[in-house]
Amino acid sequence: MAISMLIRDDPSQYIHHDQLFKQLIPTFFAEFLDLFFPEVPPHIDFSTIKLLSEEMFTDLLEGESRRADIVIEVRLKGQDSIIIIHVEPQSYKQPDFNARMYQYFSLLYNKYRKPILPIAIFSYDDIKFEPSKFEISFPFFHVLTFNFLKLELRKMNWRHYIDSNNPVAAALISRMGYSEKEKVQVKREFLRMLVKMEVNPAKMEIINGFFETYLSLNDREEKELMEEIKQLNRDEAEQILKLPNSWKEKGIKEGIEKGIERGIERGKLEEKREVAIGMLREGLPIALISKLTKLGYEEIEHLKKSFK
Repeated sequence: MAISMLIRDDPSQYIHHDQLFKQLIPTFFAEFLDLFFPEVPPHIDFSTIKLLSEEMFTDLLEGESRRADIVIEVRLKGQDSIIIIHVEPQSYKQPDFNARMYQYFSLLYNKYRKPILPIAIFSYDDIKFEPSKFEISFPFFHVLTFNFLKLELRKMNWRHYIDSNNPVAAALISRMGYSEKEKVQVKREFLRMLVKMEVNPAKMEIINGFFETYLSLNDREEKELMEEIKQLNRDEAEQILKLPNSWKEKGIKEGIEKGIERGIERGKLEEKREVAIGMLREGLPIALISKLTKLGYEEIEHLKKSFK
């Protein structure tokens, strides 16, 4: 019994932010589901997660091709199922999105012939309303109602998640609803969340890089943040100051790739290999490791064999 997770992107609208979601969610797949869809994890054996090859689908209506960059397969109890997680991080409203969700649902079902649980994530600004179903009906007959789960991040209150020890919560509060005046508070609480987490440096870079890409502070706000950190208890403040954050290294906030690249550019090839080995031990996909460390696939495969 298998569940597959699809993250789709539209090449015509592709931006760098898409890739950040595609790195965050697969890395913390269990934590993502546990945070937003807690009814799902009890039915999944997360030890069976398997990355599948990329899928390419053609939009029969518009003649466009779209790539499913990440497909994850995991085992379920009692039935074969596929979960489609559609990440839509662009800051715009996509027309007929619900119809597109149904189209991809149909294409995946035609290929795998397994039950599908679709999930859509909306991260664009100024979300008014996104439907979570698609219907086909006539005045004389109702053909179908297609439902999917959804997240509308900008409608979520970031304060509701700051007591969580969930790495996905820490990263995604940067995409939730906060005002310009609250930016420093959000960053302070993010740092407090980080020091409580027990994650390795490679995963810490992913969380930190995601957050700082979406929530950046200017010099005045950075100084205000430092003053607020000094007001915390001594132990907590010292732990925060040890974190690799933007007031220490300008440019880290540009994203996951640049965050990691800045760390490894200061070293030699051996340091890149050490970072890659750490990622391999945590089960990160070779494609992602290659993208972040700039090491070749063959070299990463060799490193993987060396510590087995």
